[in-house]
Amino acid sequence: MDFAIRPVEPGEYGTLGEITAQAYLQDGLLDFGESDGYLVELRDVAKRAAAAEVLVAVAVADGKVLGGVTFVPGAGPMADLAGPGETEIRMLAVAHAARGRGVGEALVRACLDRARTVEGCVRVVLSSQSSMRTAHRVYERLGFVRTPGRDWNPLPELDDIALLTYELTF
Repeated sequence: MDFAIRPVEPGEYGTLGEITAQAYLQDGLLDFGESDGYLVELRDVAKRAAAAEVLVAVAVADGKVLGGVTFVPGAGPMADLAGPGETEIRMLAVAHAARGRGVGEALVRACLDRARTVEGCVRVVLSSQSSMRTAHRVYERLGFVRTPGRDWNPLPELDDIALLTYELTF
């Protein structure tokens, strides 16, 4: 691999926040585009890092941030789904220029490795938009299965934002 996975450093918060925001914007994942309120959350890496674990993929050659993910080690302020015995993966994003190199899969694998060290963890859960087909293929290749009974809508007033859920049980 020409990149490494490690915890994000405070000096990288802005870069990772922008990579995450741009990934969601450029992939058409935000219903309200540049005015979508979720952009604030996507850019706020400091908030995520204070409440969960944020991992980044960085190029070995120059240390450039290629992407990142938030690993939620259990229930808490960053958990959307995680219940007892579960950890959660959130906000996986890879810079467009770094796609196709296995960065996203490596970030998910790092979360799975981390989940195996969490005492009592038996399952990793995540939410995904229906249009994130490339991510779905990665999740399924790694052993995640769909859990339609847990699908949910972060904005109930909008019918078309249902999030698909996946889980991997150890």
